[in-house]
Amino acid sequence: MATSTGTGWAQLRQQARSLETQTESLFHSYSQYASLTQPPPTPSEDEQRLKNQIEELLGKREALIAQLTRLLDSEATLTSSALKQNNLSRHREVLADHRRELQRLSSAIAEARDRANLLSNVRSDINAYRSGANTAAAEAEYMLAERGHIENSHNMMDRVLAQAYAVNESFGLQRETLASINRRIVGAAASVPGINSLIGKIGSKRRRDGIILGVFIGFCFLMLLYFR
Repeated sequence: MATSTGTGWAQLRQQARSLETQTESLFHSYSQYASLTQPPPTPSEDEQRLKNQIEELLGKREALIAQLTRLLDSEATLTSSALKQNNLSRHREVLADHRRELQRLSSAIAEARDRANLLSNVRSDINAYRSGANTAAAEAEYMLAERGHIENSHNMMDRVLAQAYAVNESFGLQRETLASINRRIVGAAASVPGINSLIGKIGSKRRRDGIILGVFIGFCFLMLLYFR
């Protein structure tokens, strides 16, 4: 019975040491996620798989420690029991250390992820602010350009109005010039003796010629109607 118990103890201890080695190897891979400067926003499949494997190994080791405890309780030899008790205590301590290490690495990875997400949100806010600032600057530039167009239109209208005023003033000057010329001609005609009577005779002759021409046209029209 003692030999069977010793064989079972040795096999269980060998399994426990093998699982401890596997756990430390997985810790080495899992710890790399804690050292990432920019971890992904959510855990990747590999990260979650490593964590699940570590938790599974810890559970198997806890079951093995329970089996070792039952074997140790069933033995009656004090000398061997003291040595096995030390070995069992060591496996428990290593298991407790590995559980704390898993908790530490998980917390470190979560903090790194939260910090990266926070920085990403800050960058997004900064980019959004810059985009808004660029939009405001573009709107301001557009308003300035429109204001320049309006001012150019006003300047053009001012130039057109100035030209119209100049043309109107020129027409006024020409009108005054013609009136002055007319007054001079009338004054000159009044100053020449007999010019007014001559102009009156010319007007009378023109009226007489007009009457004669009208009578002749009327006579021709009547003759045309008579001989139709």
